[in-house]
Amino acid sequence: MSDSILFTVSDGLAHVTLNRPERLNAIDADAAYRWRAIATEIAERADIRAVLFDARGRAFCAGGDVLAMAALGSAEVSAGEAVRELADVIHDGHRLLRGSATPIVAAVQGAVAGGGLGFMLVADVIVASEAASFASKYADIALTPDCGVSTLLPEAIGSRRALELLLTPRTLSAAEALDWGLVTELTAPDAVADRAAAIAAHWVQGPSTAYGQAKRLVHAGRTRSFQDSLDDEAVTIGVAFDSAEARARVSAFSARTSSR
Repeated sequence: MSDSILFTVSDGLAHVTLNRPERLNAIDADAAYRWRAIATEIAERADIRAVLFDARGRAFCAGGDVLAMAALGSAEVSAGEAVRELADVIHDGHRLLRGSATPIVAAVQGAVAGGGLGFMLVADVIVASEAASFASKYADIALTPDCGVSTLLPEAIGSRRALELLLTPRTLSAAEALDWGLVTELTAPDAVADRAAAIAAHWVQGPSTAYGQAKRLVHAGRTRSFQDSLDDEAVTIGVAFDSAEARARVSAFSARTSSR
């Protein structure tokens, strides 16, 4: 089993950790396939109620491993074609995680660059260190966005700001990233892991199906008509209302209200 990305599941919580700190958690071929396999398992397992996503070392993710990419290719397949195939593998994982009904919190402790932005933005809630930084860096080596960055970045911060980050050498501080809406909240560097873990625990211990379906509805609503979203909402809340968990919570709410 590859250790480029660590993966464990315990008591309903999946813990995913980028584990190439010596390469600033840059994604090579091994990590790309590992990412897709983990995403597939998360999407398919009913016992996973929440995901905690973090990284080892001083950086969260530096994007693609450029040195590893430069060594790709053969007489039969160009390096560019090999990179495209790896991008498709990563994108499969992103699609599965974004489309799943499992909420994801990311703990971002350091620098995020290039495709690392796309990995981070797969998460639904992002807790970042006050010492974190965020940059594109694609153009520095004449490359273009991947890992969902061209969609996820403007979705998070708007197209104007996304283009500023992609078309200029600007690096955002943690405070700027919060102001732009790139991250959800900031904490002291030594509190990032605990804060993200607390959010994940809240999901696991609470009505996790409701949280997961809310996440799914929001993401699905970005790519379809308003009417389709309304129809999905109606079906989803109907199913939720008939669940044992909802019945118990609605009954308790009614009891509290009627006793006032």
